[in-house]
Amino acid sequence: MGTFSLWHWIIVLIIVLLLFGKGKIPGLMSDVAKGIKSFKKDISDNDSSTDSKEDTKKED
Repeated sequence: MGTFSLWHWIIVLIIVLLLFGKGKIPGLMSDVAKGIKSFKKDISDNDSSTDSKEDTKKED
């Protein structure tokens, strides 16, 4: 009773497809992927800028 059976997942999938439509799901997933890529890029840019600031402080 605690786990979902195959029929539960099929019903959930049908409901999701009816609510969002066939074309909206790939668009939504691409937007999520773009957001993740942007977040990773900003994090790496932030890390590199703090590293360069630490290097200039060590030189002084």
